[in-house]
Amino acid sequence: MILYGASGHAKVIIDILKKNKIVVTAILDDNVNISTLNGYEVTHFAEFNNAKENFIISIGNNKTRKEIVSRNSFKYKSAFHPRATIDTSSSIELGSVVMAGTVINADAVIGEHCIINTSAVVDHDCVLEDFVHISPNATLCGGVEIGEGTHIGAGAIIIPYLKIGKWCTIGAGAVIIEDIPDNSTVVGNPGRII
Repeated sequence: MILYGASGHAKVIIDILKKNKIVVTAILDDNVNISTLNGYEVTHFAEFNNAKENFIISIGNNKTRKEIVSRNSFKYKSAFHPRATIDTSSSIELGSVVMAGTVINADAVIGEHCIINTSAVVDHDCVLEDFVHISPNATLCGGVEIGEGTHIGAGAIIIPYLKIGKWCTIGAGAVIIEDIPDNSTVVGNPGRII
């Protein structure tokens, strides 16, 4: 497996891959000043010439992940921590990663290149579009819909059957009790658009 992005997020993905007995064969990054990560040599992306292996984009920023996908035609795979609970009726698309302690319940649908971070909950019938990041300990109650590129902050709670628009930022600890339009930033309890 090749990781694109030598960051803290990559460190977590490396652990997931090791626990699943998947070998990390390369770590790539655009920053020429990064030479190693967790004992792995980091290759500058411009010097890389073997795109035949499976890739995961190991960068937490949603827009950056989308930009990388739009300009490359890699063969993407997903990674799930063995201590994640994933209902067999749920679906998770390519490039997405699911961290330790996460719960993904019945009939949840998770798009491509999403991050379901440590101990997050995605309850029944939730739908997450591509490039969404659900931060640690965030809770999506049943039937929540999250638009492309939205970032749900650590510990945020979204009550059932709400729709959160595309490219929103939901602040850490926010409690969302109504639908949120595209490109909004929301903080507080109850959540308010700022």
